[in-house]
Amino acid sequence: MCPGGFLAAALPAARRPRWNQQPTVGLLQSFCNSVALSSTRSAPCGTRRCEQRASSVLPGDCQGRNVRLRSVNVRLQAGETAPDFTLATDTGDTMTLSSLQGRKVILYAYPRAMTPGCTKEACDFRDSLASLQAAGYAVLGISPDEPEELAKFVERDGLTFPLLSDPEHKVLEEYGAWGEKKNYGRTIQGVIRSTFVIDESGKIETAQYNVKATGHVARLKKHLGLDG
Repeated sequence: MCPGGFLAAALPAARRPRWNQQPTVGLLQSFCNSVALSSTRSAPCGTRRCEQRASSVLPGDCQGRNVRLRSVNVRLQAGETAPDFTLATDTGDTMTLSSLQGRKVILYAYPRAMTPGCTKEACDFRDSLASLQAAGYAVLGISPDEPEELAKFVERDGLTFPLLSDPEHKVLEEYGAWGEKKNYGRTIQGVIRSTFVIDESGKIETAQYNVKATGHVARLKKHLGLDG
C-alpha cells in the first residue's frame, strides 16, 4: 500500500507513520510505477536496475499524492554481471574493473581507512595476498576515502594491493555496499562492509554482506577452498 493511501487516511493523525524525509528510492516505487504510474515516462519497474535509475521523488503515490520513500539496499546475486567501474586508486592512477577480465577478483568494501576494524581487515588481506594470488585472485579494496588518505593507509600499513576511491559512493551503491546500517544503536547511511568474488568472465561468484572484519579473510579463504 502506498503511503498517503486509504491506510494512512484511516489512521488518526497522531498515529500516522512519519515517512523518511530523505529523497531516496524503495521497492514501493517499483510497485507504484508498474501499477498506478504505468502511463508516465518512468521505465517499467520490478527490477533492481529500474530501482537504481528511477527518480528519487515519486510524481505521486497510488492515489496521486506526493511522497518520499526510504531506500532499499541493492543486493547482488551470484551469476549477475559485476557492475563495471573506473576509479582512482591510492597512487592517483585509475583502475577499470573490466580491464581485469580473465582474472578472478576479490573486491572488498570497507567504511574508512586507518580505523581499527578496517586496518585489521586490510592487514589480513595483505598477509594472505601471496596465497590468494597463487590461486589466481587479484584483491581490491574500495571505500569513500580520497586517494590521498588511501596513500597514507597504504604507506602506514605496508599494503600491497590497490585501494579504490569512491567518495560519492556511486560504485558502492551499485554493489549494494552503501545504505542503512546500525552504528552503536543508531541507524545511519554508510558503507556496508561487504566482499565480492568476481570470476574471470566478470560475473559475481560470491556476494557477502555485513561481514565482520576480524577473521573475515580466513573465513573467505575457507569458503574459496584455500584454507589448507
